[in-house]
Amino acid sequence: MFTSIIASFLLSFFLLFIFRKLAKNIGLVDKPSTCKQHVGEIPVIGGLAVFTAIYLSSQIFASESFGEGIYLNVGWILIFIGMLDDKYDISYKFRLLAQVILSLCVITYSDLSLDSLGGIAGDTFLELPMWASYSISVLAIIGAINAFNMVDGIDGLLGGLASVSFAALAIMFWLNGDTSIAMNCVMFIAALIPYILLNLGIPLGQRFKIFMGDAGSMLIGFTVVWFLIRASQNDHIDAIRPVAALWFIALPLMDMTTIMVRRVRKGQSPCKPDREHLHHICQRVGLSSRMTLVFICSLASFFAAIGVFGELYAVSETIMFMAFLVLFAVYFSVISHIFRITTKVRALMGKSALFEEVA
Repeated sequence: MFTSIIASFLLSFFLLFIFRKLAKNIGLVDKPSTCKQHVGEIPVIGGLAVFTAIYLSSQIFASESFGEGIYLNVGWILIFIGMLDDKYDISYKFRLLAQVILSLCVITYSDLSLDSLGGIAGDTFLELPMWASYSISVLAIIGAINAFNMVDGIDGLLGGLASVSFAALAIMFWLNGDTSIAMNCVMFIAALIPYILLNLGIPLGQRFKIFMGDAGSMLIGFTVVWFLIRASQNDHIDAIRPVAALWFIALPLMDMTTIMVRRVRKGQSPCKPDREHLHHICQRVGLSSRMTLVFICSLASFFAAIGVFGELYAVSETIMFMAFLVLFAVYFSVISHIFRITTKVRALMGKSALFEEVA
């Protein structure tokens, strides 16, 4: 098991350097724009390198979960669609249609679906009829894919948030006795670490910078929801209750929902790119890119920890669900009024600084 983790790390590190040269030769690079503020053309092959490393490791070490044909096949298709989008900027309608079709394939051929929402409504467990199970499962898969796609806005953030979710899942799988699947989650973290380092310019500087691209962000979202459904449904593993899944991906989920609601309110397409995500707001408030990364990942870790401890201490699912709804309401309200709040905070800080200077 540990050999497969080391192999995932080393293969990912090696493939990132191999594929970055290939990306430059075929023009698979990200260019600066109004929504993408970086210097120079950056290769967008992080997703391809990470998934190839995972694939090779799973084939060599016969990984139980990553070896499943449906996951690997859907993963490759998402990588291909994402790379097309990275190079040609394909229509979001095509991407959405492809995600719906792939979600239905996953549900049909792997029997991986949300059949139960657990006890979020009290003592009665919410068992879903087939039509509701299919509908909610498709929404969950598409939602997770796009939630992680939308948070990929500053260096290190996508990899950091994904690692938080995988770590929480690994802990719960391990405690439930599903050690091989826990190792799969750790394998993914190991494969992400080289990408995160190069994405941050560590230790080789900005010359070797690499982006994940839509290929990688969609793959990560799909992989996270794959494990969340497997972990939370009784007919699979039952390592966590369904409500814990909300806490494990709380920040990407809340950020996506909030930003899409705000766009619709403005009469815009919910898929239209902009610079109103949490990481953009943090930077406009005055945080540096690294400070924003640390702040958001720390916040996500705190939410995931609530989910883990809620499971360990068997906190009522209804309480956990209501707490999440309250958290989301607070988050939505704060983000909706963030500029008024920060203006007042800056004014207060300015007055405080002036008072200290006079004193």
